[in-house]
Amino acid sequence: MPLRLNVPAARRRRILVLALPIIGGMVSQNVLNLVDTAMVGVLGDSAIAAVGMGGIMNFVTSALILGLGAGVQAMASRRVGEGRHAETAVPLNGGLVLGIAAAIPWAILLWFAVPSIFPLVVDDPAVVGQGVPYVRARFVAMAAMAMNYSFRGYWNATDRSALYMRTLVLMHAANIVLNWLLIYGNLGFPRLGATGAGVASAAATWLGTLYYFLLGIRHARAGGFLRGLPDATTLRTMVRVSLPAGLQQLSMAAGYMAFYAIAAMLGTAEVAATTVTVNLLLVARLPGMGLGFASSSLVGQALGRKDVSDARRWGWDVSKIGFLVVGAIAIPGVVVPELLLIVFLHDPDTLALAVGPLRLISVFMAFDAVGSVLMLSLMGAGDTRRVMLLSTGIQWLLYLPLAYLVGPVLGLGLTAVWLTNIGYRLALCLVFAVVWRGASWTTIRV
Repeated sequence: MPLRLNVPAARRRRILVLALPIIGGMVSQNVLNLVDTAMVGVLGDSAIAAVGMGGIMNFVTSALILGLGAGVQAMASRRVGEGRHAETAVPLNGGLVLGIAAAIPWAILLWFAVPSIFPLVVDDPAVVGQGVPYVRARFVAMAAMAMNYSFRGYWNATDRSALYMRTLVLMHAANIVLNWLLIYGNLGFPRLGATGAGVASAAATWLGTLYYFLLGIRHARAGGFLRGLPDATTLRTMVRVSLPAGLQQLSMAAGYMAFYAIAAMLGTAEVAATTVTVNLLLVARLPGMGLGFASSSLVGQALGRKDVSDARRWGWDVSKIGFLVVGAIAIPGVVVPELLLIVFLHDPDTLALAVGPLRLISVFMAFDAVGSVLMLSLMGAGDTRRVMLLSTGIQWLLYLPLAYLVGPVLGLGLTAVWLTNIGYRLALCLVFAVVWRGASWTTIRV
């Protein structure tokens, strides 16, 4: 990677105009996760662990479908670059159709299966008892999640990421209010505890879907939104691009669940500490992800114009900004981790467990941002299959076996387990930088 971190002003403005709304939306999403954790946290470690594990399980089981968003973004941004503006929403139509067709039967199957699945991951009866109804409530919104990710890909690809941010803010505001009503039973609503958080999240997700459709009718009709079903070629291309992206998301989400399971082998307090650390990590990490989604669109548009040099330069330029921004955001995690953790963890022993992991992961967050930007840039170019193979291979063949070895087997504790997570993120950064320097991603057709 070039060592100079400066980016020309015009390109910096282009990146930030596209990326800031995405970052705002994604940060708001994870701030909401922290609000959920804080609101549930007063119910105790078991409730925190149930919501944390349930959220990861919901992500794992829906990850394959959520890959449709990457397919929509790659195809729509390429159409923008090619000047085929009347066809930009055709991939969105395909994403909506495929998402609904896949999500509804899958969610029904999972509803009945989850009481048997959840105890395989966590054996604490208190966690299982609260986690099963929580994740069942989340499954009700799986079709809405699939559609929302397709909409997100379209808005980002067509330089209207502000619509994505606006929708997320609406969803999160609704979720906070519903949490207050349903977790605690305020204003005469039933007191549902952790289950109430799941119901609130599902209801807010469906509200966001409705708003996305209203925005689509207003802003995407000229691009072909809801003007007929996509043809077979479009659907095949979408499956070809989206399936590896979905598998990569599935691998990542399953890896998080495996990481939670490894923490659970150490104890319930370790799961609670891991839940809060992961949520704080995501708040710092997702600005890098948001910049990566912006780079994905910029790369796709440049390739649509057949300007490979510009596409490659976008990946490096956005990486530089991501390194600086995320590095600055992570500073409090290095300097004052206790002040961040004490909002969510009320048991002194659990708090002490989380301090070391949070400080260590914060030190290396800037490099994680570079890896995220380059990974999403490759996906924007349509190179989703290689991204999936590399990230999945490193995660499941190296990182997770090593985490299991140093944790449950050798008994080196939670901090040692988190050190393997840091090594995994640094490895991804290096590998994707090497791939981006190559040329094979520049010839992929979408």
